[in-house]
Amino acid sequence: MITPVPPASRDRRREADKEGAVASFDESTTAWALAARAGDPAAVERFVRALHPDVVRYVAHLSSDPQAADDLAQDTFLRALGSLHRFEGRSSARTWLLSIARRAVIDSYRYAATRPRLCGADDWSVAVEHAQPSGLPGFDDGIALLDLLDALPDKRREAFVLTQLIGLPYAEAAEASGCPVGTVRSRVARARATLIELLAKAEATPLAA
Repeated sequence: MITPVPPASRDRRREADKEGAVASFDESTTAWALAARAGDPAAVERFVRALHPDVVRYVAHLSSDPQAADDLAQDTFLRALGSLHRFEGRSSARTWLLSIARRAVIDSYRYAATRPRLCGADDWSVAVEHAQPSGLPGFDDGIALLDLLDALPDKRREAFVLTQLIGLPYAEAAEASGCPVGTVRSRVARARATLIELLAKAEATPLAA
């Protein structure tokens, strides 16, 4: 007789598998960063190629401007490669890199504040296909996640993106964003609750004829 696995046990197993995959990825990228620091050009390419999607996704959400994501990602990697000699592997390369990305976005805000800004509409459709989270109802029905994320306060959006879209463990997300782990958990919980509420409202609203 086969004993069914309780749902809670299945959830814990899936979470453990996810954490194992994240740990393995972070070990690889950190090893490539350390090898790149030592002058291995192949490791530089692997490091950049592996983490480029996470950086683009993070800066796109953090800046609320997907059209600027490529430039911000390029700036992030230029800063990172110029600082590799200071990277010692005390945190994962991904956490270290996203911290640099965060500073790049902040600096871009400071720069933009000193210059006139041209008006223009954000094209969310470019990035929406790469930002589908798991565990939230309604996204498969054509509702744009990025529009909903834009309604969140900046800090909650950042915590949600780091943990739910990019997949950082809460401790590393806290390190990347410079706040306690409990604060990240609270922000994610509030962001998730807000998104579910927005989804419910969107699904309850009849489409215009």
